[in-house]
Amino acid sequence: MINLDYWAQMFADPLMQRALLVAVLVGGAAPVIGTFLVQRRLALLGDGIGHVALTGVALGWLIGAGMGLAPGALAIPGAVVAAVIGAVVIEVVRSTGRASGDLALALMFYGGIAGGAALIKVAGGTSATLVSYLFGSLSTLTPSDVTTTVALAGALVAVGLAGRPALFAAGSDEAFARACGMPTRLWNIINAALAALTVTVAMRVVGLLLVSALMIVPVAITQLMARSFARTMASAAMVGAITGAGGLVTAYWYDLPPGATIVVVAIALYAVVACTGPLIYKMRSRAT
Repeated sequence: MINLDYWAQMFADPLMQRALLVAVLVGGAAPVIGTFLVQRRLALLGDGIGHVALTGVALGWLIGAGMGLAPGALAIPGAVVAAVIGAVVIEVVRSTGRASGDLALALMFYGGIAGGAALIKVAGGTSATLVSYLFGSLSTLTPSDVTTTVALAGALVAVGLAGRPALFAAGSDEAFARACGMPTRLWNIINAALAALTVTVAMRVVGLLLVSALMIVPVAITQLMARSFARTMASAAMVGAITGAGGLVTAYWYDLPPGATIVVVAIALYAVVACTGPLIYKMRSRAT
């Protein structure tokens, strides 16, 4: 039996309202950029950027402590700067051929985690300080955090849609696009920078360790059904928003970690679609 009072209490909670808004916005915006990463077969780029952002978080703590600011006041700006720089560096390294893409990602993985753990200790914190950034912290969202998320999520979607033709061309056939005179390196760097901003926006929802899942899994789900790039992007954004809201409500109902629950819901949906999709397709084929 559904307890309507419980549901009313849940949605009347200001913290839940903020968390739900952020989960829906980030869940919808992240797959827009993730679609380009899947197209370029860089699905793990978000993980690498997330590890580098951890170093930025710790560096922000260190700088903030030196300036006498409140603990963590510069954590998010530090994560943004480190993520963007790391994403641009890996794209430049990949495009110049100085190292393969997987090797550059491995360096980001290990260097990001090690740098974060070392710098947070220098800043006077402990490894436990980084836990909320590693796994998300929707329970600590403030109205200013929501405002920032709304602005960044809107900017990511706007830039992703406006630059979709060029980003698609540079990602689908880079050699042909370059031969046509397109500045492919510039567009690939823009793509990497957008991925970095997406990581830092989604950091508060699912955490740096799981952020790539929010960018990639909704795209993987829609690729099982959609037949065009534009439709995949639009459907992935819708699926991401739905799984963000559904995962958060499930976490609230069963008292589970929100970030992890959102990812589990997304992966469970992928399993359902992967299993039922072929059956539905066969039934439609027979009907026609």
